[in-house]
Amino acid sequence: MANLDLRPLSLGELLDRTFFLYRRHFLLFVGIAAIPYSFFFAINLAGALVPVLLRAAAGRVGTTGIATAAIGGGILAVAAVIVGSIAFLFSVGATVFAVSELYMGRETTIRESLRRVRGHVGTIFGVGVLSGLILVAGFIALVIPGIYLACRISVATPAALLEDMGPSDSIRRSFDLTKSFAGRAFMIYILYLLLMWGLAAMLQAPFLVMIGINAKQTQLVVLWTVLAQVGNFISSALVAPVSTIGFALFYYDLRVRKEAFDLQVMMRAIGPDPTPAPITSGGVPSMFGRDAT
Repeated sequence: MANLDLRPLSLGELLDRTFFLYRRHFLLFVGIAAIPYSFFFAINLAGALVPVLLRAAAGRVGTTGIATAAIGGGILAVAAVIVGSIAFLFSVGATVFAVSELYMGRETTIRESLRRVRGHVGTIFGVGVLSGLILVAGFIALVIPGIYLACRISVATPAALLEDMGPSDSIRRSFDLTKSFAGRAFMIYILYLLLMWGLAAMLQAPFLVMIGINAKQTQLVVLWTVLAQVGNFISSALVAPVSTIGFALFYYDLRVRKEAFDLQVMMRAIGPDPTPAPITSGGVPSMFGRDAT
């Protein structure tokens, strides 16, 4: 695809461009997001089903058997959380790199995007930890400061990955870039939450209601629980790319506005002046320099 025009965007154009990239490369972004959420799906499903199945089997399995099953399930859950968390870091980084490639007019794949994250997982983790500490401090102060700080650090991950910065430098970079533009980050968060709640209401809530209605019928509870977790997985995988794409594009928009990034890209595309310097064998150079030749 041809690279998108680099220019300052209105809020509407920023959101429209987010959905344009998402729709045009739907399988790419959903495929990247589905990797970590498949682990979380297994964790959530096990966490929801194990208590139901243990209660149903309480009369047939002794206390020792139930305890063994609970311990084994706990160990598997911890392992799945660790693997899923690492996969989530790869997913976030891969989405940012994919947006960067597409925004510059280059095609990419799920495999290539994930490959580029290698060596950056620690940085993404560090950004996440520092961001979490900042948000905790902000929400302890009061809710509004926490929301404001979340908006100010919203482009820390794109800055860390695309400018090869450390966690603390990327946080400072995000604060610099988002100065006077925190409201746009807030709208991206609102859009993400609305989409998540909307899909959860359609794909998960009906099955949760059925679980309550059929609480005494184990087989039906198991069925509705599985379907509820499938709905949660689908909604999460569908919505997760929206915020990451939006903030990656927001990062580029801020650089265009504040640093003339569009001109930098144009100059790199043009390349150095191909005109060779004149070869002289002596004498006095022209007073007009190279333009006179």
